[in-house]
This record gives sequence, structure tokens and C-alpha cells, in this order.
Amino acid sequence: MDFKDAKNRCRELKKIIKYHNNLYYNQDAPEIEDFEYDALMRELKLIEKEFPELITDDSPTQKVGGNANNLFSPVRHSVKMESLQDVFSFAELEEFCSKIDLSKTVFSVEPKIDGLSVSLEYSGGLFTRGSTRGDGETGEDVTANLKTVKSIPKKIAYDGELEVRGEVYMPKSSFLNLVKRQELMGETPAKNPRNAAAGSLRQKNSAVTETRNLDIFVFNIQRCDKAFTSHIESLDFLKELGFNVLPSYKRCKTTGEAIEEIKKIGDNRGDLPYDIDGAVIKVDNIGYRSKLGSTSKYPKWAVAYKYPPEEKDTVLRGIEINVGRTGALTPTAFFDPIFLAGTTVSRAVLHNEDFINSKKIAIGDTITVRKAGEIIPEVLGVKKHCGGDVFKMPENCPSCNSPVTREPGEAVIRCTNAECPAQLLRHLIHFTSRDAMDIEGLGPAVLEQLVDAGLIRDITDIYKLDYKKVALLERTGEKTVNNLKSAIEKSKENDLSRLIFAFGIRHIGLKAAKLITERFESIDDIFSASVDDFESIDGVGKIMAKSLFDFFALEDTAKTVNELGRLGLNMKSTSSVSDDRFAGMTFVLTGTLPNYSRQEATAIIEANGGKVSSSVSKKTSFVLAGEETGSKLTKANQLGIKVINEEDFNEMIK
Repeated sequence: MDFKDAKNRCRELKKIIKYHNNLYYNQDAPEIEDFEYDALMRELKLIEKEFPELITDDSPTQKVGGNANNLFSPVRHSVKMESLQDVFSFAELEEFCSKIDLSKTVFSVEPKIDGLSVSLEYSGGLFTRGSTRGDGETGEDVTANLKTVKSIPKKIAYDGELEVRGEVYMPKSSFLNLVKRQELMGETPAKNPRNAAAGSLRQKNSAVTETRNLDIFVFNIQRCDKAFTSHIESLDFLKELGFNVLPSYKRCKTTGEAIEEIKKIGDNRGDLPYDIDGAVIKVDNIGYRSKLGSTSKYPKWAVAYKYPPEEKDTVLRGIEINVGRTGALTPTAFFDPIFLAGTTVSRAVLHNEDFINSKKIAIGDTITVRKAGEIIPEVLGVKKHCGGDVFKMPENCPSCNSPVTREPGEAVIRCTNAECPAQLLRHLIHFTSRDAMDIEGLGPAVLEQLVDAGLIRDITDIYKLDYKKVALLERTGEKTVNNLKSAIEKSKENDLSRLIFAFGIRHIGLKAAKLITERFESIDDIFSASVDDFESIDGVGKIMAKSLFDFFALEDTAKTVNELGRLGLNMKSTSSVSDDRFAGMTFVLTGTLPNYSRQEATAIIEANGGKVSSSVSKKTSFVLAGEETGSKLTKANQLGIKVINEEDFNEMIK
């Protein structure tokens, strides 16, 4: 490669890597696997090594990939949270080790947990602040969310100043449960435990973080009033204080011992209840570490050995079509069993029709399989074609035999039947959710119990429940049944907009449902509307209008609505503006209000002619601030937007 080609490729690689850095570190939504990203980074390093004049300060090889998110208050790290240099072969590891004088130290070898790096600060024995790594120098204040991680001690038997570094992770079992829930709700499932952990820790609502069952391993002291000579000694100290320290860290006197320990960790990684993506080799002597120093990005006293993704070939024996809770048809391959990343695997996801066609997959082919994120099996492609026909997706739903459809611009094929049995539970969960019919006591677990018992077969059955039979179900007492009955009866009085949203019509959210019921006063008016009538509503586009018309043109929809009306549900809009005192005003809500939920405050503002926005701008009229506010309050102060509290708000609505 000459200099001109190297310069062009270097520019291209920097652009690609920065794009993927943003997805990985800041959005927790990677598009490529770690080993693919590592290959891009290795190529860039090799070019920069051959042509040092191409190295720039903003190169991904010279800085940590993340940034502090403006959703949280920034935290300037007193000790830089560095990244680690990666090596991918034992030859590269031996090159690193050859630069270390082993007469002055030994190595510490420990597993590399695949999670989100955080800093925990303690003063006077109390946990005072927790933050993400960010770009290494500035991170995000996520103290409230970290306090929900049960294994983080809130109080320790050490009164001095202490800052430790750890890796927040999501156990494999928790990750699989999360993916199951996300699929049930029709959400895009998390790609791997690392991104699930990062996304969970960056939730604005710490109550959501608490449900994700996150955990942490602490692996380093950043600051401490107490002096240490050895890294392993410092880990022992942290363990005595009650920190969840790395489960295994071993002192190795030679490079050979370090390599054997890395192999041992790699051989056992499939049996671990958490995800690791490598092993870390560190200089144990802290004084010697200081002499070795760091580059602008990496410490010179530590390196990460990355395990290659395990892939195996097998023969495809068949393809099953599973119908998801949103009606999506997902092809699943079943094949001759193989032992992969610690478990025996015989099934793997095939993604969608486009994937099958692009790989020309036919039953009988020899396929290559790996575990995405070391957990979920997936088919990579075809190793050897058998000569058979490429698999064709069905034209009818395998669950209810209704026609399937694929909308322009989407890769997913869906069942057209809103009452498809495979979608029932997901529809029920959405129908009863807080923003829809808001039936307290009918959560996912209870609904699943009622469906399994045959007490609910469609949404109308919610209002025809046999409460005597409900009382016979496990963990259901008289008080629970009475509360449930009251909540169901109360939901009948909801505004028509909630019912429209509760139907789960594609492309129609709560805001659109409110716009529709502001235009049409009754469900009968909606049934009589044309596509043009819907599209004439400000805020309703062509796709939304067509989706609405198609839904209300279905015979099953009319049948369901008639039955719900017979059962006493409100079929008229009550969402008209009662007062125009907030006309032309835009409110932004932040923090937790003492006496109003966010939904209640929004409803009051809208009933008085105002609008509620999710972000602060120059057009914002007021920021209504409660407790535990974040960056919205900071931005309001910067822009000179008037900030009001609940007491001020109450005066405004008298």
C-alpha cells in the first residue's frame, strides 16, 4: 500500500470506527459484533504503524470511544479512566510481556467482564457518587441508578477517601429474561448483555434500572488515602470492605504461566453466569506501573487478550416459523447438535426473509453457527450448498392461517389477523398498560396466568371475567380479586383516546389517538371516516391514515367494538379542552412531582389548552420541576426558561 492509498483507507476507517463508536458507547445499539469492530481497529493501527504521519489526535486509536451523555450531569474524573490495548494472539501477548522486567514484578491475570465501566466514590464510609467512564476524562452522573445495584455497598468500614473502578454487567439469565419481555412487548430486543447493561444503567428512571437485575465486579482502586504496593493486595483490601471483587485473579510469575491462565479462563467461560470477552494481564507492582506510564489512551502496564468468537459448522435439517407477539414471522433453523461456547446448540435464529435470500439458504446446507454475544445462537451463512431450493417464507400465518404481509421498507413479514392467537398475550399486555386502559393488577404475569387458565381468549373477556374462577388461581386472594374487579370497572370510564391507543393499531401512538378523538367525538364517527378524513388531521400522515382506515374496516374490529360497547365501555370522546389558559404555551416536565404522576400533569396541561414537550428549547414556556431533576433543568437555566415547582403549578390551575 502506497502513501496515497494508506491515507484514503485511513480516512475511511476513522469515519467507520467513529460511527460504530457512537452506536456502541453512546447509543448502546451496535450494528456489528465485537470481533468485526476489532478487525477494523487492528487495520487502522497497522496503517498508522507503517505511516506514523497519518496519526492524528482525533484518531480512534488515540482516544476512548465514548462521550458523556447530556441526559445526565457531567462528572470530571479525578483519575483518568483509561481503555486497554487489545491483543489477539499469544505472539502479540509475548511481545507485550517482553517489555516488562519480571525481576521487578509479577503479572496479575483476571477475566475481562463485558459490561459498562463505572467509577464509585466513597467519603466517610458512604457511597457518594457513581459515574460512567464516558470519554475517560468526563463521564455521566448515574448515582441514583447505581444505588439500585444490590451488590454495590452503600456503606463501608473505611472513613478515608476512596474511589474504585468496576464493570456493571447483566447476568446471562437476566439478559434472557429481558429479551423475552422485550419480544413479548414487541420491542427491539437487546443485542447482547453488555448493551443491555449499558442501556439499563442510562435509564432516566432508576425504578426501571432496578428491574434489570444488574450486578458489578470491582477490579481497581483509582484513589485511596491508604497506600498499596501490589494490585492483588488492593483487591484483597476491597474484598474485605465488602465489594464484589473479580471472582478469580491469579498471580503469574512468567509469561508462560500467564498464557496458561488465559487458556484456563477461556476454556471455562461458557460455564460462567456472566459474559466475558477476554482476559486482562496487568503488572502487579504499583510502583513499577507508575514508571511504565501510559499513552494518550492506554496504560503501558496492562493489556487485554481478546478471545476469538467460536464458530462451528453443522447441517441444516429444517426451518420453523415462529409467530411473535407483534405478528412478526421469524424463521428459526434447527440442525445437527453442536457444542458451542459451553452448551449444546441445535437451534438458531435466521433473522428474516432477506437474510435467507441473501445467503441462499436451503434445507440440507452445511451452515456456520456462532453465539452472538456468547449467548444467543445465530446462523452466519452457508459453508456448503446442498443444491436444493432456497427456503420460501409462507404466505399464510402458521398460527391462524390468515394471509401475511410485508410493508414497504420493512424486512419483517407479519400476520394480518389482529386476533391471531400467537399475538394474544402481547395485545392484552398493551391493552391493559398504564397509557392504554390502565387496569392496575393486570400485569404480564397475571394476564399470562389468566390466558393459561382459559379465562381470557380476547380483550372482551377482560370485562366478562368469572371472578369466582379467578379467586381459585394461585396467589390470588379475595382482596386481590376485589381490587382487580374495581380496576376493570373503573377502566370502562376512560376517554375514547385511551381505547383507540389500547387497540394497538400499527403506527398509532397515544398522541395520535388523542388527535383522532379531538376530531371525532364518537367511535361511530371514526368507523364512518375515510382515509382522507384521517389524513386531514394535523399530525396524522398517509401511513397512519391508511393503518387507521384498514383497522376500522375489519369485520373483527367492528365485532370487538360492539361487544365492548355492550359491556359498558365509554365510546365517546371527553378530551376536549376545558380551558384555554395555557393556549400557545409549551411545558417540559422534569423530575418527580410530589402529588402528580407525569401522566396526570400532562392531562391537566392539555385540558387547559397547553402542550407538553420532552425537550427544552427556546420555544419552551415553563419547565415544571420536581425532585431528582437532571439536565433539562440545567438547560432551562442556561436558556433563561422560567422554572416552576408544583406549588406554582397549582396556583396556575386554580
